[in-house]
Amino acid sequence: MSQDDVAAIEAIVADVERGFNENDAELMNRHVAADATMVGVMGQQLDGREAVMAASVAGLAGALADERARYLVTDVTFVRPDVALAHKRAWAVDADGKDIDVGHAMVALYVLTKDDGRWWIRARQNTLVPGA
Repeated sequence: MSQDDVAAIEAIVADVERGFNENDAELMNRHVAADATMVGVMGQQLDGREAVMAASVAGLAGALADERARYLVTDVTFVRPDVALAHKRAWAVDADGKDIDVGHAMVALYVLTKDDGRWWIRARQNTLVPGA
């Protein structure tokens, strides 16, 4: 539980953002644990990295292909030295990184664990926030 741990978690979220913005599912999910569980903004539950990757590949090739976002880690709480909760806010942006109003924003909760000195995303819950 150090500033290095917080920086590592922020770097993970930055990779997720960059992967999303560059339509790179591998980068977006580089830090997802093999046994992770994710809940998307529409309530779908994905269990395991393979299911998360398949959904990411499909989404980034389809409805999300031209979408871009900015992510901001708003806090990191350490439940134990090897377990962290991180909250992320996300906003839609254009190709130049300027905010665009799409009528909603997103908040996400990440559960991360540290194994052999490396942080992994074990769970993530995404929620749309209308009018934000």
